[in-house]
Amino acid sequence: MTTAAISTDKISTLAERYAAALYALAEEAKSLESVTDELNALRRLIGESAPLRRLINSRAVALADASAAMSKILESQGFSDLVRRFVLTIVANRRIGDLPELISGFIAYMAERRGIVTADVTSAHALSETQRIQLTARLAEAGYGRVQINERVDPTLLGGLVVKIGARLYDTSLKSRLQRLRHVMKGAA
Repeated sequence: MTTAAISTDKISTLAERYAAALYALAEEAKSLESVTDELNALRRLIGESAPLRRLINSRAVALADASAAMSKILESQGFSDLVRRFVLTIVANRRIGDLPELISGFIAYMAERRGIVTADVTSAHALSETQRIQLTARLAEAGYGRVQINERVDPTLLGGLVVKIGARLYDTSLKSRLQRLRHVMKGAA
């Protein structure tokens, strides 16, 4: 089971338009898998690179400068022509600040087209491979056939998991159990 951090449950209209266009181009070029992998790599790159995040979030950078910088970054990292053109179109349309959302939108769109349900899992510690397999099996038993697990670590949970699938939230974290207990004890006093 692959893991990636998809930050959107529901695709925005803007992201859906860009995702549908890129999907059509990638499908025509028979490169859906590689485009998906590259966009996941670009998302990781954005997460790891503070200068790249500043470029994306800055309103002060001129369009020509942003386009040249993104082109140089994408080329130096070996991204395909299709992904480079996609990102540079986003920059040219003055949507560079929306790039992370548009990437997530494409990945969510791709998963939806494949019939894959995305489960955002937050845990106190990173999940082991065995735990991922067990969680996937439990979710399949609960009726969520093909599941893609997106992991996030939040040490404040103390233990347990928070699983979000669409609008459903399953919270078995120790933190929320303690909060419920505190609430019950306040009511009893």
